[in-house]
Amino acid sequence: MGRPRVLLTRDFIELDISDFRSEFDIHAGSKDGFMSREELFAHLPEADAAIIRHQDHPNREFIDAAPNLKIIANYGAGFETVDVDHATERGIWVTNTPDVLNDTTADLAMTLLLCVCRRVTEGERYVRQGKWITYDPNDFHGSDPRGKTLGIVGMGRIGQEFARLARTFKMKIIYHNRRRVSEEIESSLEAEYVDFSELLARSDFISLHTPLTDETRYLLDTEEFEKMKGGVYVINTARGQVVRESALAAALRSGKVAGAGLDVHENEPQVHPEFFELENVVLLPHLGSATLETRAKMAALTVENVRLVLGGQRPKTPVNEVSALA
Repeated sequence: MGRPRVLLTRDFIELDISDFRSEFDIHAGSKDGFMSREELFAHLPEADAAIIRHQDHPNREFIDAAPNLKIIANYGAGFETVDVDHATERGIWVTNTPDVLNDTTADLAMTLLLCVCRRVTEGERYVRQGKWITYDPNDFHGSDPRGKTLGIVGMGRIGQEFARLARTFKMKIIYHNRRRVSEEIESSLEAEYVDFSELLARSDFISLHTPLTDETRYLLDTEEFEKMKGGVYVINTARGQVVRESALAAALRSGKVAGAGLDVHENEPQVHPEFFELENVVLLPHLGSATLETRAKMAALTVENVRLVLGGQRPKTPVNEVSALA
């Protein structure tokens, strides 16, 4: 019997996996682009494990094309593109890489918040375009975050770390979550639990940290923007489809939303065309976990999960439960 076969849909640039390659037969995509659907399906029938990115869309068709598959190891925290229910029916583990990217993603959310309220990218473009002729103290007035109310939607580990950062700016923290966090966490963050409507009405800044589910899809739409106070700032480092971007664009144009910082997009990599016409929105290409240190930790955890499952053990970070170990 040969070594287990691992399909790595895009090779890691962040981690030396030479030891991993010595243990398993690996078919890897390039470091520069995603594997085509045709190439994926050509190698799935032989795969014992698949290391995937969310762009690979491991749906029912993907899973059924891999009769030997024991694990779908997602390189990332979000797993909404994986058909977890069907994988579970087939006895296939699904894993992700939570926790190792908490700090990095929270850091980027705070970066976006500061860039938006202090109009950093507007000023940077102004300088690059050669428009800065003389200093004018009336130019580019922004807004101080200190003392303002921050509404955090989704108080998981990333939301909690973001709250800790916000507290250093003396922001008042309110939050809404599917389940209220413990009193100990609330106390340490000086955070107040409120219902969603109250969060919309009270917040000067709203930051999204929820997974994409049926309940959170288009959580912010026209009705929700109407409930917000005028001049609010919106930050999204969660998933693009948590926000209806046409509604956000309208709110930015009207001034209801003073500014938005978006690391994720509704139909990425496509960006809503109206955003290119607006100065008060900061647009990033999904950089949430994009540091070499964090991506190396994500790759190492992904590889560890595959090793464990192919060795007949439970993975370290499963998102489902299967009836029996392979």
